[in-house]
Amino acid sequence: MFSTLLFTQIVLFLVGAALMVAVVGGNMMIAHRTRPMFGPGMFGSPQGADRYRMALDPHRRLVFLIGMGVLALFTGSSTAGQWKTWLLFVNSTPFGAKDAQFGLDVSFFMFTYPFLRMVLNFLFTAVILSILAAAVVHYLYGGFRFQSPGGLHATRAARAHLSVLLGVFVLLKALAYLLDRYELVFSTRGFVDGASYTDVNAVLPAKGILAVIALICALIFFAGVLRPGGMWPGVAFGLLVLSAILIGSVYPALVEQFQVRPNQQGKEATYISRNIAATREAYGVADVKVVPYQAQGAPDQGEAANDTTVSGVRLLDPALVAKTFQQEQRVKGYYDFADSLDVDRYKAADGSVSDHIVAVRELTGPQFDNWINRHLVYTHGYGFVAAPGNKVTSQGLPDFDAKDMPVTGPLVTSAGLKEPRVYFGERGSDYVIAPSGSKELDYPGNDRTGQVNTTYTGKGGVPIGGLLNRLLYAIKYGEKNLLLSGDINSQSRILYDRNPAERVAKVAPFLTLDSDPYPAIVDGKIVWIIDGYTTADEYPYSQSRSLSDMIRDTATNPSAITPQPRDQINYIRNSVKATVDAYDGTVTLYEWDSGDPVLKSWEKAFPGLVQPKERMSPQLQEHLRYPEDLFKVQRDILSSYHISDAPSFYGNQDFWNVPDDPSEKNIKQPPYFVSVKMPGAEAASFSLTTTFVPQKGPGNLAAFMAVDATPGPDYGKLQLLRMPASTTIPGPGQVQNTFTNRFSGELNILGLGKAQILYGNLLTLPFAGGLVYVEPVYVQAPAGAGQEPYPILRRVLVMFGDKVGSADTLDQALAQVFGGAQQPQQPPPGQPPAGQQPQQPPANANSLAAVAQRAQQAYDDAQKALSDSPPDWDAYGKAQAALKQALDDLSRLQQQGGATPPATPPATASPSPSASPSASPSPTPSG
Repeated sequence: MFSTLLFTQIVLFLVGAALMVAVVGGNMMIAHRTRPMFGPGMFGSPQGADRYRMALDPHRRLVFLIGMGVLALFTGSSTAGQWKTWLLFVNSTPFGAKDAQFGLDVSFFMFTYPFLRMVLNFLFTAVILSILAAAVVHYLYGGFRFQSPGGLHATRAARAHLSVLLGVFVLLKALAYLLDRYELVFSTRGFVDGASYTDVNAVLPAKGILAVIALICALIFFAGVLRPGGMWPGVAFGLLVLSAILIGSVYPALVEQFQVRPNQQGKEATYISRNIAATREAYGVADVKVVPYQAQGAPDQGEAANDTTVSGVRLLDPALVAKTFQQEQRVKGYYDFADSLDVDRYKAADGSVSDHIVAVRELTGPQFDNWINRHLVYTHGYGFVAAPGNKVTSQGLPDFDAKDMPVTGPLVTSAGLKEPRVYFGERGSDYVIAPSGSKELDYPGNDRTGQVNTTYTGKGGVPIGGLLNRLLYAIKYGEKNLLLSGDINSQSRILYDRNPAERVAKVAPFLTLDSDPYPAIVDGKIVWIIDGYTTADEYPYSQSRSLSDMIRDTATNPSAITPQPRDQINYIRNSVKATVDAYDGTVTLYEWDSGDPVLKSWEKAFPGLVQPKERMSPQLQEHLRYPEDLFKVQRDILSSYHISDAPSFYGNQDFWNVPDDPSEKNIKQPPYFVSVKMPGAEAASFSLTTTFVPQKGPGNLAAFMAVDATPGPDYGKLQLLRMPASTTIPGPGQVQNTFTNRFSGELNILGLGKAQILYGNLLTLPFAGGLVYVEPVYVQAPAGAGQEPYPILRRVLVMFGDKVGSADTLDQALAQVFGGAQQPQQPPPGQPPAGQQPQQPPANANSLAAVAQRAQQAYDDAQKALSDSPPDWDAYGKAQAALKQALDDLSRLQQQGGATPPATPPATASPSPSASPSASPSPTPSG
């Protein structure tokens, strides 16, 4: 691949530089050779041009060579940068589909048109530079002079030369008008992208007329060679400008104003339909399955009893538990995990598959920073860490089944992990050298040395034992130690470009990469899996949008989406699945969308670079998933392009939005990986899900969308559950408000003291004929000295219809909603809560004081548990339960006895203001 790319760039550089120098330099030489034979002052006293000529003449050859060299350098570099356009043109593959206006194969617009436009731009540049350069030479050598009276005086040769160049320019303009006709399929003039009514009925014929006029004007300029002088060139130039204004601009504007705007819906209907069909095809959503879904408020009890999908739903939020992973599995301060973890699925020993939160332990830097430690000793991360997404320990922490150093756990055995070392990872920004004379830290040990050492045996990197390579890399990195260090030996290799996404980008620079690489255990090793896209902005009639805007949400790392090769796109396919070996850095590209003509064209250009899908190992296929960025793009498109008829689309009455994340305002909620059973499906499948709310409205749910993310027959099938317009179904923001209002009291209890309440993923799932919402609630207590705070799962909130539940576990919360339990409501004064037996009023005030004392004691116990280092979560949980029971007793005593007990522990033992309960839960920080 590298040799093909380098050869292509060199050839384009040389061809572009040579052609530009030949055209511009040749015209300068023509101007010099046709200079008049006269000396200074022939037209009167010496002028500035004569002085310039006399100063430059002795050095004209040197000045000419330097100028041509600079021109060649800039032109060659610019032309070499067009290697993608050239390779796609010479290796173009037909789409087998034609555009709606010209009946040409889509490949013409994707591959041929950009090349023709590139060639035309090159020729325009060459001619314009030639006109300017020739004019300067003619001026310096007396070809024409500005003087009064009489104005411009030019020789016959100068007039003829410039007439030819201007004629060539106008001839190119005629070709440009013809080529502009095809560019109308990308027009943004109309209601949507693509050729509009005005473009087809006014601009298109105008371009043809202008091309004929430009051709006539070019012939007039060429005639100036035979009869130089006269008024005809001026007339031709005026005709060209006037026709461009009247025919090219004024006429289309009049058509738009007086024919289209009074009846835009009727005039644009055909072209809106073209845009809808092309956009749905270009973004891969043409086959989305839209299913009307009633989403009843009362659950189907039989289905609810038999469907165990929801009871096993993922509760761990990968954006929140990253800090918990760090606290529990960081081991040493020089290790770290990603800020937001990943979701994958793994088999248990019994063969069952469950969603897991996964991460790898990477190095952040040596404990004692110096060149040897940074580059020779602390060379790699170590270990794969994973926890089931639907399980936590009694303390609310992840129940790790892959953990520690060396790596242990049932998942390690079932997945067959043999090589846990991570030399290539998301935090691998600097180079390392291995093996070397220094001992590499493998992981911390318990012996007197405090570490277990290892020696790198992989084939990654470049040998650096030789003097020449050491010298070259010392210059590259500006580091003299690379040349002088005695620890570098003949076996040493330098490992750089260690970020997985950067490595794939260097191997396949024609791909747009997903912003979220994720690790997996494949064939005994840790590999990074990255989705690669082929993108374009030349699909006829398709709507163009910003890629970065479409994929940005609360889960997106902004730095990961900044360097995308192209931002405005109107075509995308997940054509490639890429893997990067975490041990030796090997990059492997696998064909995924074999029907993508863009990928086929690249495969022709770089044969053997992309491996057939059949070469994927079965274990790798088990960990492939539907790419997040593609799903985000498709949901953005389907927010409006779920409408397939032009009148409804024009009316803009049923457009949707992706709802804002309930924990963040004015930024979209991310899609979630979760196992979900869609209506009519026999079993749950690992899916990527999202919701929609009306573009105009209070935030009710408009639709639910999921795509099967597991490789198989149903992989990639988009299914859209559309809510009935006549029924009000709460959207994520409204559900969050319900949770906050209904359970504010007990959530404030969880947030006693300086503890912070964090909301996890608000998951929406079709269940029992309706929709169930599940949201985990985390408590993040203040950290002790030298520690960082981290969240633990303490509550699960559930809502179905108008029923809500809140409990310590998901099963308990589901039982409150589906098990016949009544939801907590405020009973009438003097009446006991539903489901409880009437309590006798207190005999005297001492019983009220006793309950208040129990509340104070429970609060003190909770604060003591939080103050321990690390916090005693078992004791904290028991204290919370005791406090909640005491407060419930106080409330009941108030209702039954008419007393007014304090809502918080009595003032004689009240905590400091900083330890008081939070007024409202804190939002989840964006990941």
